[in-house]
Amino acid sequence: MPQKHFDFNPVDHITTGAIGPPGKRVFYLQARKNKEVVTLIIEKIQIQSLAVGVEKYLQELAEQKPELPAASADYTEDEMALETPIDPAFRAGQIGLGYDEESDRIVIVAREISNDESDEEEGGLARFWATRSQILALSRYGLEVANRGRPICPHCGEPINSEGHFCPKRNGHKR
Repeated sequence: MPQKHFDFNPVDHITTGAIGPPGKRVFYLQARKNKEVVTLIIEKIQIQSLAVGVEKYLQELAEQKPELPAASADYTEDEMALETPIDPAFRAGQIGLGYDEESDRIVIVAREISNDESDEEEGGLARFWATRSQILALSRYGLEVANRGRPICPHCGEPINSEGHFCPKRNGHKR
């Protein structure tokens, strides 16, 4: 049985990415410590929620601890690329954030999605400890990746495929 518990404290690198054409992309959260790489499957909405959560969390942290130096969101596209081969350990269900004041690191905690509540203890768990700058770069890059998908219909809010879509707000007329 493959290992499903990972505790990278600290990570050397953390990123997110997507593979596939818009509308059929699979999203990933990936971390590396030394030569060990862990990749998790996540949903697009999880990337977006994580990014918003990180921004709010870091803002609150800056208000509570004004003596902390500002985090940098600097990154390059090349350094944020997913490492291959992509071999997901599990699909993440719950994703949370925490902060360790002593090390000044943010932790992302991801639990494997489970259909059976009694199996929750047996499911996968990943904890990725990163600097505030690494997490902020992950957040900004994650939003960029999520926004590379299909455009959103201004009438109904649904994604528009390359061949268009039937818009309920326009009485089903193809847009």
